[in-house]
Amino acid sequence: MKKDVFGGRQIHGVVVVTGFESDVFVANTLVVVYAKCGEFLDSRRLFDQIPERNIGEFYEKAVELFKDMVGSGLRPDEFSLSNIINACTGLRDVNEGRKIHGYLVKHGYSSDPFSCNALVDMYSKVGDFDDAKAVFDQIINPDIVSWNAVIAGCVLHEYNDTALELMVKMRRAGIKPNMFTFSSVLKACSGLSLQDLGQQFHSILIKSDIELDSFLCCGLIDIYSKCGEMEDAKRVYNMMPEKELIAFNALLCGHSHNDNDIEALSLFVEEYRDGVGFNETTLLAVLNSAAGLQVVNVSEQIHGLSLRTGFQSDPFVINSLIDSYAKCGSVEKARKVFDESPIADLATFTSLISAYSQSGQGEEAIKLYLIMQDLELKPDSFICSSLLNTSASLSAYEQDDATRAFSEVPEKGIVSWSAMIGGFAQHGHGKEALSLFDDMLKDGIAPNNVTLVSVLCACNHAGLVTQAKQYFESMEEVFGIKPTQEHYACMIDILGRAGKLDEAMDLVNKMPFEANASVWGALLGAAKTHKNVDLGQIAAQKLMLLDPEKSGTHVLLANIYASAGLWENVADIRRLMKDSKVKKEPGMSWLEVKDKVYTFMVGDRSHSMTKEIYEKLEELMDLVSKEGYVPVLEIDLHNVKQSEKELLLSYHSEKLAVAFGLIATPARAPIRGFAMVVVNMESVNGGGGRMGDVG
Repeated sequence: MKKDVFGGRQIHGVVVVTGFESDVFVANTLVVVYAKCGEFLDSRRLFDQIPERNIGEFYEKAVELFKDMVGSGLRPDEFSLSNIINACTGLRDVNEGRKIHGYLVKHGYSSDPFSCNALVDMYSKVGDFDDAKAVFDQIINPDIVSWNAVIAGCVLHEYNDTALELMVKMRRAGIKPNMFTFSSVLKACSGLSLQDLGQQFHSILIKSDIELDSFLCCGLIDIYSKCGEMEDAKRVYNMMPEKELIAFNALLCGHSHNDNDIEALSLFVEEYRDGVGFNETTLLAVLNSAAGLQVVNVSEQIHGLSLRTGFQSDPFVINSLIDSYAKCGSVEKARKVFDESPIADLATFTSLISAYSQSGQGEEAIKLYLIMQDLELKPDSFICSSLLNTSASLSAYEQDDATRAFSEVPEKGIVSWSAMIGGFAQHGHGKEALSLFDDMLKDGIAPNNVTLVSVLCACNHAGLVTQAKQYFESMEEVFGIKPTQEHYACMIDILGRAGKLDEAMDLVNKMPFEANASVWGALLGAAKTHKNVDLGQIAAQKLMLLDPEKSGTHVLLANIYASAGLWENVADIRRLMKDSKVKKEPGMSWLEVKDKVYTFMVGDRSHSMTKEIYEKLEELMDLVSKEGYVPVLEIDLHNVKQSEKELLLSYHSEKLAVAFGLIATPARAPIRGFAMVVVNMESVNGGGGRMGDVG
């Protein structure tokens, strides 16, 4: 076959003059002519200009004609076969492509370079890279098209190392890379974050005098962006004679992913005014930057733009709008987007449930989860994690069906397992959490930092000191995880609660880094529990240096002094708080009744049922006194008579919450709340109050 590119260009001119360039068959023939003459840039440009609808129609028509031709007994040549393979690639029809492959082998065309190249390209693009590599390996003398097809396939399937190795082999074979080769290897460099190698390829491109089209520029922008070199990325973009959308999106996403949110928004405004255009990728990047800056007006403008241009039906844009509104503090607007969306899939529910959870609206998150269940949408690990965090904040044990949600996750990853283990640990079910951890290990899932924090917390709740020490001491050896401040804080808290104060302090001294507030806070709590004044003073002094405005430190130290009868020291702490303008935050207890959370403070009289609550409280105190209840008075900070201390403690927020719970709930209903005092309820309210699962 004669490859006359000059003649082809003359015919192309006639086609343009006569208006036949819009004919899909003529246009496709010109694409093939330029490609077979080695003019790949012109071939690609022509192909990109063919309307997508017409391309699809052409592919379908080509397959139909091929079937008719074979059915009539005509034998197609290798050129027809390579074209029909390309049609199968365009249609993503691997089954039809395999039939053509079989036809090639049957009729002796399996060594035809055009057909082999088309097969490599097809198998790569339809997702069967092993077959693509097998066909490539059978080509005796692969040309530039063969190499480009297999390298592009490697990159498509994220075999980036293999792509770079193949390019080295290609050059050793004497094949000079072209723009398509560089476009692929730049993506491979980007995927591996090999900035230096990407810069070397950039230099080779400049020296080779290869024209930097939009695909090459996009590759360069992408690798510079992923390596954090945004100045180089902008330089490549600014050198482009015509700013195309693919390169614009690459630079915009680079700014967004590198937290250059102001630059991202400025770039969008500038290029939008210049008419570069946008698509869903553009909108996602802008919404991500709007969320990063928490500028709700930008989210609103993008919302309006998506409505005007039809992107309000795009699931990715919808989810990004929900996420952006939520992070900007406008959960109501996020819900409106959700309600108006024609799509109700798992991703959309996940976005809004996460938004509710992060904004502290746990009840709304759980209600939305119930709606999702009605639609028979199975939760994933992200929803499980959000719901467990929500239930921890609400103590919504009855509503949170996390165990069932967990069981319905088809492929449980580390996020799902960690969320569930953490949920059990947070609710005080230590043994259940540890049993689940054993199941996770049997399932072949390796724990991460978060999982092991939950495991130590579970040991703490269950009082398993020896087991906690075994987990802590074997973290690095067994799981390859070095203990962090959080792990040390958990272990020190475990030792402190068990009264092993010397061992806890010894662990602090052996830490490979300076102890933070969590560690000293755990020691201070242990000192209070075991009335150790010396340790309490050391821990409190460290905490006051780290966070001088935190009132809890002063209060705990004052409690320690009070329990030891050191009233002068208590007075000193109070003076210090007053002089330093440290305000004690009032203790609060809360109770959940019929999906609503009620809060109480000491001596609280703001509730509508205050009269009934205090009457019930007096009844309770009388009953528990008869049962032998004696209040613990030594930690009360008031240096007053014992009778006055008893009166103050009687109106504690926890006791008010218990009294309200007994009034507001039916007999034998469980009472769940935070920081509640467990008392003998057998003779009260017909045995209707049960204290359990206290958060």
